[in-house]
Amino acid sequence: MKQLRNTVIRAGLEALCFSGAHILLRPVFAGVGAIFMLHHVRPRRDDAFQPNRHLEVEPDFLRATLAHLRALDIDIISLDEAHHRLIERNFTRRFACFTFDDGYRDNRDFALPVMREFEAPLTVYVTSDFADGSGRLWWIALERVISAASAIEVPIGGSTTRLDTCTVQAKRAAFDRIHDWLRALPGECDVQREVSALCIRHGIDDTTIARELCLSWDELRQFAGDPLVTIGVHTVSHCNLAKQSETIASFELTTSRARIEDALQRPALHLAYPYGDRTAAGQREFALAKTIGFRTAVTTRPGMLFAESADHLTALQRVSLNGNYQEARLLPVLTSGAATAMWNGFRRIDAA
Repeated sequence: MKQLRNTVIRAGLEALCFSGAHILLRPVFAGVGAIFMLHHVRPRRDDAFQPNRHLEVEPDFLRATLAHLRALDIDIISLDEAHHRLIERNFTRRFACFTFDDGYRDNRDFALPVMREFEAPLTVYVTSDFADGSGRLWWIALERVISAASAIEVPIGGSTTRLDTCTVQAKRAAFDRIHDWLRALPGECDVQREVSALCIRHGIDDTTIARELCLSWDELRQFAGDPLVTIGVHTVSHCNLAKQSETIASFELTTSRARIEDALQRPALHLAYPYGDRTAAGQREFALAKTIGFRTAVTTRPGMLFAESADHLTALQRVSLNGNYQEARLLPVLTSGAATAMWNGFRRIDAA
């Protein structure tokens, strides 16, 4: 199903690119700006099986994106400045922000040097358990389990299901099926329990992944000292907030913010909802973020920023820089707003 979805998205991007329709749609749907969403920035891996490939782009693609925005004379600004322009209704110039979720070490090692070339600010949303080294990046653990296995058994629907993982194609199908099953489980503890059980059975140590891939507090203190860097909040445990009670959801937001502010000795005023889609962030979460005092909060719902976005500062849409579509020739489509407009049924705001 995910392969079909990727194929459909690529076909839509290609159609817009070759038809030139994005040029006609730009004046209507480019909006006043955009918040770009990234996760990993690092050199391309050669592994044939990379189910999380959509979460990483190469430094050269980030560089091409920044160069494209400069060529369009778009301001690349911090989230604080974007917040100011939105509330002041200052839209004399279009702008773009760059945001990175989770707090990966490659944001420092590969993204920051590219951002420095363009004097471009960036915001990195930190999951505090990842910085502690105690969090579990279950989607990466799942990739490693399936990569090493020739078959895998999971209790989908309450009964043991055996999935073939001998070939790359079979591995992709197994990952998609297990990923969907895990995302549908009642709570984050259920996800962690099932993934940890898989890791134990297949000899994968999921307890070391956060320390391997994510910036520690000591590293974050130095990283946050760069004038281009803003550190934002991505909860304590990277849980699906919508599946938590209001008490726990509030704890995840306030405690993560407090940990970050205590560790870095600077305010953390911007939030990214983990997963960030309709199943993970809705009206309750948007209201919580506002009550707690975040200046902005971003979702993973696709979309540009419009003047009306000022009325939805804790439900801001983003444009994904997706590793499956990192061709420079597609950048004019992504920055035109045409692709996200079509995805949203030509709605400008998706904050319901």
